[in-house]
Amino acid sequence: MSILEMTTVGNSGWIGHSGPDQGKAKAFYQEVLGWTINDMPMQDGSSYSAAAVGETAIGGFSPMPEENGSWTIFFTVADVDASAAKAEANGAAIVQPAMDMPGVGRMATLTDPQGARFALITYESMAS
Repeated sequence: MSILEMTTVGNSGWIGHSGPDQGKAKAFYQEVLGWTINDMPMQDGSSYSAAAVGETAIGGFSPMPEENGSWTIFFTVADVDASAAKAEANGAAIVQPAMDMPGVGRMATLTDPQGARFALITYESMAS
């Protein structure tokens, strides 16, 4: 088995949790999956709670509470805007338009034609 880099186009390189209580969610997944939760400093001075398996960050926990808990898979694409437009033309709905996250990259959140939420991301490190 090979390990794909999170910046490999088409890879599901990140997962994000949203829910009503970030603290309870982090404790649950630490206990059940053995994840390490680390606060990563962001460029705007805030922090983001990242989940790690060993030394590798695989996802994180949104600081913005949502009524119901859910996971969002972030798929790596070469161009978020073009990919979001293509998804929308093929029946997806835009939930959060493309936006830049300093220090991370450009991302958009959508739902597919069946209603499943997913996100597209182009990492800053992919820029030439």
